[in-house]
Amino acid sequence: MKLIYTKNNILRGLLIYSAGDTIATLIRGDVSPLRILGMMLLGGTIYAFEVPNYFIWIDKKVAPFKHKKIIKTVLALCYFNPIWIARHIFFIQLFSMGKIGWFILNIGLKSFIGALPISIFGNFIIQNLIPIKFRFFSSAVFSGLLAIYYALSAVYFS
Repeated sequence: MKLIYTKNNILRGLLIYSAGDTIATLIRGDVSPLRILGMMLLGGTIYAFEVPNYFIWIDKKVAPFKHKKIIKTVLALCYFNPIWIARHIFFIQLFSMGKIGWFILNIGLKSFIGALPISIFGNFIIQNLIPIKFRFFSSAVFSGLLAIYYALSAVYFS
């Protein structure tokens, strides 16, 4: 599989992930320029690389299966799992100079469970109704909205 890492995805990841997180910080009243820059870096590097490539991998792996829609949704949920959320919260804490510890895994699990009904619906739409070309953008917007939830859940579930 040829991996992709495009300027468009870098820009989209940079802007969308940091925008969602910035909204969360505005709601909480703890805006930090370092956190904004950190989230821009995260969205434009790790997320802009790994998310589109995972979505391409999903499409290739489910091609021979009968129930593609369900499998694609489940595979997307497997990717955006409690550990992924914990990693995201780890970066939030790192960029905010906050506490870092094993408790982040607990927050990731509780956040995942709390968002599961919305995540199932959102990932079903993204994986099955959005063309692959626009899937990262759609997922980034959805994740940007969930980033608001994840940032707030770091407070509510800790």
